[in-house]
Amino acid sequence: MDWGYILSIIWKIIYFGAIISIIIITVLDDRNPFRTVSWILILMFLPIVGIILYFFFGQNYRRKHIINKKSFGKLLRKPMAEYMAQESAPDFPEYNSLINFYKSTEQAFPYEGNRVETYTDGYSMLQSLIRELMNAKDYIHLEYYILEDDPVGRMISDVLIDRARAGVEVRIIYDDVGCWHVPHHFFEKMLESGIEVRSFLKVRFPVFTSRVNYRNHRKVVVIDGRIGFIGGMNLAVRYLKGTSLGAWRDTHILIEGKAVHGLQTSFLLDWFFVDQTLITSSKYFKPIPNMGSSVIQIVSSAPIGPWREIMLGLTKAILCAKKYFFIQTPYFLPTETFLSAMQTAALAGVDIRLMLPARGDNNLTQFACFSYLRFILEAGVKVFFYQKGFLHSKLMVSDNLLSTVGSTNVDFRSFEHNFEVNAFIYDEDTAIKMREIFVNDQHDCTQVFLNSWMKRKKIQRASESVARLISPLL
Repeated sequence: MDWGYILSIIWKIIYFGAIISIIIITVLDDRNPFRTVSWILILMFLPIVGIILYFFFGQNYRRKHIINKKSFGKLLRKPMAEYMAQESAPDFPEYNSLINFYKSTEQAFPYEGNRVETYTDGYSMLQSLIRELMNAKDYIHLEYYILEDDPVGRMISDVLIDRARAGVEVRIIYDDVGCWHVPHHFFEKMLESGIEVRSFLKVRFPVFTSRVNYRNHRKVVVIDGRIGFIGGMNLAVRYLKGTSLGAWRDTHILIEGKAVHGLQTSFLLDWFFVDQTLITSSKYFKPIPNMGSSVIQIVSSAPIGPWREIMLGLTKAILCAKKYFFIQTPYFLPTETFLSAMQTAALAGVDIRLMLPARGDNNLTQFACFSYLRFILEAGVKVFFYQKGFLHSKLMVSDNLLSTVGSTNVDFRSFEHNFEVNAFIYDEDTAIKMREIFVNDQHDCTQVFLNSWMKRKKIQRASESVARLISPLL
């Protein structure tokens, strides 16, 4: 009996059985058809690589729950009371449907009376953050995708340790994959100082499956329930000094006012996720007086619910635009829904502008991004390449009334896989400031025109088309 032949037959049965099983599971999972086709193509033409990638990145976390309705309702009781206690319900005829959408899907309450401070560089943001952390009296809640063990991360760590020793409660959530290479002693030092530190969705063998694909990309700070920070900047030196690509251009905001309740709710939901402790004390939801004129909704999205809230809301916001809608994002891998909204609005005469970095931090992702540009250029969307450095800003502004800043990129990963959070700001003054930021950044850009874009080398366009096939997996 030829055991070698028999074993080879068994191996082939297992091998092809695994591929066919994964394809069947992917099809029956009722996910985006484009995404399903991408997985099938990879499994057919690169089966071994495809199986490995699917094991780590292909399984679906959607429909899982992190908190039951009773606990969620208990957590929302106090922020809802603050919302209901407002003197007048925010009313924006142009965006009431968007506001109601987020209230319905995310229980994201629109809070009036907020002050917004905007930062477009890491130095000013870090100075403001350290100043507010040093002024903390009761507690600090801090959540970042990346908290680096470098001069910036160690500076923040020292400030937090100092406040903890002064009797301030400090809680930290960091993403396990975002901080994979950060040495354990960096967080151990804070733990020893009385700081509560938790990692988000820890990824370790043997439970090293699709968890690696679902990351907490949020950047949230809440200080004494009165001050909050949200935006695109993590805590690392490169957010100040830049990289080999040049200066780092990002957008972050400070919020002072009632909308901090929304940031608090987002953080405490994540704390329940990592610690299984439900924190609902009124200490963390104290009444806040009016501090400014902005109405703000804090909107979270996650891969565990039935809806892709931020993606759907942004799509609706584009279709609500009457005059203009400007977008800054480091990556442009849009869903068909988002892409169609941009095309529809541009064809209807709305001034749609998209700003991307001229040089990306990942060649494959950059190729895939470029593959989408022809389709929006043909519809009349204006595209700009930022030349001064790496554009990491996630800023959108429309019609001198709506602006949004947060952690969400215009790509499949942010829309479908990551835990993200954005501030949606309804205020003329803030929107005008955000528009000025965009227009000023245009001075450091080159505009892309359809005729010249289509004259690029055929090999480059072919490479982009191939990269596009796997763009839903990037």
